[in-house]
Parts: sequence; C-alpha cells; structure tokens
Amino acid sequence: MDEVVAGMCLAYPDVYAVDGETARILRRTRAAKGKVGVVSGGGFGHIPVFAGYVGDGLLDACAVGDVFASPDMNPMLEAVRFADTGAGVLCIVGNYGGDRMNFDMTCEMAEMEDIATARVIVSDDVASAGPDEAEKRRGVAGLVYVFKIAGAAAKAGMDLAATTAAAQKASNACRSIGVAMSSCTVPQAGKPTFEIGDMEIEIGMGIHGEPGVWRGPLQPVDAVTDTLLDHLDRDRPLGQGDRVSVLVNGLGATPVEELFLIYRRLHKRMSNAGVEIVHPMVGNYATSMEMAGASVTIMKLDGELEQLLSVPADCPFWRNL
Repeated sequence: MDEVVAGMCLAYPDVYAVDGETARILRRTRAAKGKVGVVSGGGFGHIPVFAGYVGDGLLDACAVGDVFASPDMNPMLEAVRFADTGAGVLCIVGNYGGDRMNFDMTCEMAEMEDIATARVIVSDDVASAGPDEAEKRRGVAGLVYVFKIAGAAAKAGMDLAATTAAAQKASNACRSIGVAMSSCTVPQAGKPTFEIGDMEIEIGMGIHGEPGVWRGPLQPVDAVTDTLLDHLDRDRPLGQGDRVSVLVNGLGATPVEELFLIYRRLHKRMSNAGVEIVHPMVGNYATSMEMAGASVTIMKLDGELEQLLSVPADCPFWRNL
C-alpha cells in the first residue's frame, strides 16, 4: 500500500502528497484559511476510493489503511488536523464498522483540540438492507458523489453546517447495486475471497465479497442491467421529469467497453420513462482489487445538487462533463 501511494505521488505531484513517515495520509495543498475541510478514510483496494479523490474541490486529506482494512484513529486524526483551517472539518465515512468506530473516536479527539467536526455516513447499497433498515446499508460507489458534493460546497464557502447538509442530501439521494462475475484476492489472504463459477453471476455482491441477493447463470448484458435497474427502481421509483446523475462503475477487471453496454441500456430505459440523465459517468470509480463486475449508482438531483455537481474539481480520477 505504501508503494502504491508513493507511485500516485510521483505520477501526480501537483495533486498528491504524503504526510508522515508511513504514507498513511494522502493530502493536497493546504486550503485557504476559513474553508471547511473535507476528509475521508478507509481501506486500500478500492482506488480511486478513497485516497484517489484527494484534490481541489474534493477531499483535502484522506487516511488510508491496508487492503480492505480500516486505518486506525491516528492517521484519521492527522488528516483532520491537516484539513482544519479554522472552519471545521467534515468527515465522510463509508458505512463499515471499523471506519465508523475510528472516525467516531477521531472526532471526539478533534473536538478536545477545539476542532469542530461533523460526520456523514454513506449507505447507498440497496442490496445490503431493505428500505426500513437503510441505516445498515453498505457505503459503495455513492461515496464518489458525496465526496464531490461536499468538496464543491466547501469550495463555494459554505460553513460546516451547510456543507454537512449538502453532503447528507447527496448521500440520501444515492442508490447503488452491483453485480460480480469473479472474486478478488486480498494479498494477505493469498486466495480468492469467495468462489463463483465461470458462468455464474451474483447480484448485490459487496465490494469486500459480502454476499449478494441472487446468484445464477450468466445472462446477456441487457438482462443484467434490467435486473439492476429494477432493484433500484423498486427502492426509489423514478419517473417523468426526474433528473439524475448515473455512475456505471467497474469493479476492477471489467473492460470499459462492457460498462458502456450497461450505460446504453440504462439510457434507453430511463429515456423511455421520461427520466433525464445529466453528468453521466462511466469508468472505474470505486473498485474491488481485480474483481470482475460492475455497479450502478443513481443520484436523484435537485437544483442544489445539480449545481454543486457541475462545480469544477481537479484530481486524476474526476472529470467534469
């Protein structure tokens, strides 16, 4: 992990830098005084999530852990300290036990140092819990949208309360679901995280190999896309006049050409339903090592979210459309 971070800093020295001796914090140039800091943190293996989204109009700093392992409180607290310029710091946290626990302790320690903090927990994976237990859902590619909205709000000069409210609105607006066709291998384990047949797929698989909601034979891409969209639509129906941003995300080993096949089908279905897509994104935005598969995230927009989504941001993994 330290060597990957070193490579990122060498490739993009105008964006990324490392604090400390162990490369556990990736940061950008310190923001101007008075801007709300935006930080996140999580295990490696999901690049660009988490550390890849450090940049102008995105995250100010990010604590990184080993593959699929939460960083401990110390780099999280250092990230908060770095991001604080006097206006407080918003922590964006994926809904995983270790990340939540360590950020809870981090914010308690930061408050003792007179650094105002707030947290937004991202839980967008509809396959991991039903609507009545939405607080139990995993945070997956919806994190990308929340990073972007929070970073844009902070860049626009919003205070900590307003930046937090915008990020929470973005989190609430996101729904995601994925499909896996192969496992990945965590280096420490040295073997695939789970077993799946060469001609099988699993709908709802988590980005760490958590069980999905259905496993069956491989299907044509349009049929798989319809299944994913049907799950999302049952959770929150969309209809005539709605405006959304859509993220078709590769999990690490699926060719981008196949992601465009998914987007083609999504676009057709949504157009037929009178739903307008703005700011579409297709590519590898939240991966799971070398897992073959994809996820679909839909963020329902209002005027504020659409405006913040359009604010320019600068990092190697974000492109304004």
